[in-house]
Formats: sequence, C-alpha cells, structure tokens
Amino acid sequence: MAAIEKLLNVALPPLSFLLLSTFMLPFLLFKILLYVRKLVAHTDENLEDKVVLITGAASGIGEQLAYAYGRRGALLSLVDIRKDKLEIVADKAKSLGSPDVTIIAADVSKLQDCHRFVDHTVNHFGRLDCLVNNAGIGKPSEFKDWSNHDSEFTPIMDVNFWGSVYGSLCAIPHLKTSKGRIIVVASALGWFPLPGSSIYNASKAAVINYFETLRMELGWAIGITIVTPGLVKTDLGFKLTKKESIMGIVPMALASELAESIVKSGCRGDMYLTEPSWVKVLFPLKVLYPQVVDWASRFCFGLSPKSIN
Repeated sequence: MAAIEKLLNVALPPLSFLLLSTFMLPFLLFKILLYVRKLVAHTDENLEDKVVLITGAASGIGEQLAYAYGRRGALLSLVDIRKDKLEIVADKAKSLGSPDVTIIAADVSKLQDCHRFVDHTVNHFGRLDCLVNNAGIGKPSEFKDWSNHDSEFTPIMDVNFWGSVYGSLCAIPHLKTSKGRIIVVASALGWFPLPGSSIYNASKAAVINYFETLRMELGWAIGITIVTPGLVKTDLGFKLTKKESIMGIVPMALASELAESIVKSGCRGDMYLTEPSWVKVLFPLKVLYPQVVDWASRFCFGLSPKSIN
C-alpha cells in the first residue's frame, strides 16, 4: 500500500496536468456552444401557476424573490419568523401578479416547523414545484469575539445550514413528484472566505458542500441551483461593510437585481449562479494562488500578529 501511495504521489500530478491541458480547449468550446444555444434557442420556463416556496421572505433577497416570482404569475408560499412583515410582502406580491399567496410563520432551524410549512404549502396548493432556501442570518465575528458561549453563534449554523437541510429533506418527496427544483442561496464567502465572518463563512461553505453532494445523490430527479452572491445591499451586507471599512470599496449588488437573476437561473436549470459575475474571477485565484490570497487578505484587513493578541 505504501508503494502505491508513493507511485500516486509521483505520477498523478503530471498526469492530471496533462489531462487538463488536453481536455481544457474542447471543454471550453463545449461550454461556449451551450451558452450560444441558450441565447438562441432557450426560452424561460413558464412559471404561471407553479408553486414556489420561499424561506426568509420577509425582507432582503427573499422579499425581492417573492416579487420576482409574483410578476411571473407563480403561486407563492412565503415563510419567515416575522409574520407581520410577511403580510406586507404577500400583499405586494399579489398586486404584482401572483394569483395566490399563503404565508407561514416558522423557524427554519426547527425540523417540526419545516415539516409544517411544507405540508401547509402542499395542502393549500396541491403541489410544490420549487423550494428556495433563502433564510439566513449572520454576524461579523472574529475568533477573538468568541466568549466560550455558543448561544451567540450557533444560531448562524442552525439557520443557514440546518434550515436549508431540513426544508429540503421535507420538500424532496413532493419535488420528485413535480420534477421540481431546489434553489439555495449560499454566498461567495463560502468558497472565498474573508476575515471577520468566520462562522458565517463556515455555514455557507457547509451549504455549498451539502447541496453539491445532494445533487449527485438525487441525480436527475430534482434540479439544484446553488447561488453564491457577492456583497448585496441587505441588512447583513451593510453590517459587514460597517465593521470592515475596506469592504466599503467593494460594489454591492441590488437585492432586486439578484432576485431577477436567481429566478432566470432557476428557469434555465443552471447548476450554479454567481452574481455579480466578476466575483467568479476570485475562485481560480483562491485555488491556484492560496498563499497570495491569504497574504492579500491579511494586508487589506490590517491583520498582523500584534492585531490578534
């Protein structure tokens, strides 16, 4: 076994480089052809009378998603822990074109609540076509902010990760019947973490990893679109820029524009959506030059051995 491991250590790196060099050009051409085909022949999925369940729909991206789907005539099931704000969103979504909107006050971090809002949706509309796992919370925090009390930070993982997992597990049987789709709103910080949001970054990395695995396990039964936005003009985005002044120079996307992109991406059946698109450039930098990225992050955020004492 040791000999095999040594052989793999020596042989695989150059072999993988050779394979990548050989297949990169054909793969890029294939991607270009697919892109052109989508531009020329593809039409957006008709969402009229499709049932869309959106979590975290009382504000931010979730609120804008309700309006975007409503304009396309979708039937909406809106979930949030703040029912009073859901009522306002529901009324506006109806005025924009949604034939029917039901609202459910629920905590996505509780499995029983997830069963309840999925069952309510199916009982009300008779089906479920799309689940949008959008509910999320965050708090800028460094390791030195940890006070040995988990009550301040565990809700971030409970809502961001388990909230998406629980809702999906409850919805999957119904989505299989309708051949529907799961859309999960993660974050670019899940694969390009920045200082000052360690727990939030970790929760979004877990979301990305889980749903990539789930997509493999489900095969073609249910489509899954993983959304990894950059900074967005939401309460959470403003919290981050307020704590870290350097983040103020990063352009922030509008939640309404992101919501439109998410709806279109789901209709196209995309595996991933990263908005704004320039954020995609950061991924190869992280993979190919991790030392440079770490150094640049420490420099930009003013981190040094003295700053963490």
